[in-house]
Amino acid sequence: MIPANPILGTAFHAVGAAFAALCYTPQRRVKGWSWQSYWLVQAACCWFLLPIIVAWLTIPQLGAVLHEAPRGAMLESFVLGAFYGIGGTAFGISIRYIGFSLTYAIAIGLSTVLGTLIPPLVSGTLGATLSKPGADWVIGGIGIGIIGIAFTGAAGRMKERDLSATASLGGFSLVKGLLLSLLAGVLSAVYGFALAAGDPIADVASAHGAGVYRGNVVYIFSNTGAFLSTLAYCLWLHRKHKTLGEIVELPAGGEKASLPVNWAMAVLTGCLWYGQFFFYNLGHVRMGAYQFTSWAIHMIMLILFSIVVGVVLREWRGSRLATRVAVGFAFSVLLAAVLMLTYGNHIADLATTH
Repeated sequence: MIPANPILGTAFHAVGAAFAALCYTPQRRVKGWSWQSYWLVQAACCWFLLPIIVAWLTIPQLGAVLHEAPRGAMLESFVLGAFYGIGGTAFGISIRYIGFSLTYAIAIGLSTVLGTLIPPLVSGTLGATLSKPGADWVIGGIGIGIIGIAFTGAAGRMKERDLSATASLGGFSLVKGLLLSLLAGVLSAVYGFALAAGDPIADVASAHGAGVYRGNVVYIFSNTGAFLSTLAYCLWLHRKHKTLGEIVELPAGGEKASLPVNWAMAVLTGCLWYGQFFFYNLGHVRMGAYQFTSWAIHMIMLILFSIVVGVVLREWRGSRLATRVAVGFAFSVLLAAVLMLTYGNHIADLATTH
């Protein structure tokens, strides 16, 4: 039994969310590669290699765990993970059209609501869970978080108008980005179901002494499913545009590019993206009575850090003062939501231990 510690759990979620918010920034250094080359390399690192390597390093008797774990749980986690891979790909494309801040607001906002509330609703445990001490803070935190996400999206819409007015919009396309973000939000929420489906596998890992790292074995299936759908799409794009060879040899001419730099940036993206999974698990196992709020805490923090990344990358440059004030207000609301959720979990932990 892993002792509950919601404050430490929230801290781990913060680390994971920071990794997630940063994971797309290396893409700016990639030159001479098509999008599908960059995405395929980072996906192979994040969704295929690292889950296997980290599970091997952290799960005692991994071979025995995989032999004893129920096959149905493996298959279900894998299939649901494949849908998440489609959402992740849509997420990455959306950033090209509407930037970090607005993509995170829409996609992660939708994923927050669906991924937090639907699993306990489906299992029939939501009512009983919310009858425990601290439930009012948890409900309030989720509600405030949704409001903060809406304000973030509104600030992004204001940014679109500002950039259009100054003729500096570039590749900004709200319609394309909105559709992709909605798709990414729905399918990203499926990832929570993929992890829940893998709980029987994690239980076997716990029986073999995995402790707080028990969830790492589930990533072998959920993330490999995501890699399969991503691989299929990237190979289809490579075949369509005849670009697969650029992974090992850059085409002659064009802008100055470096193959080692491209590989390094893609691998760094994959490592950062996997980092969010690793720390999500470390936070999730410590959340106690309101463990289902892990998804909301993690996602809201992800948006918080994505706003910071957007500011550092000067995505809001050229926006009016009112737009910058709006995104600052959204940041404050999201921060309040995280504090409320953490406090609600802390109250439940105190009630359990005293």
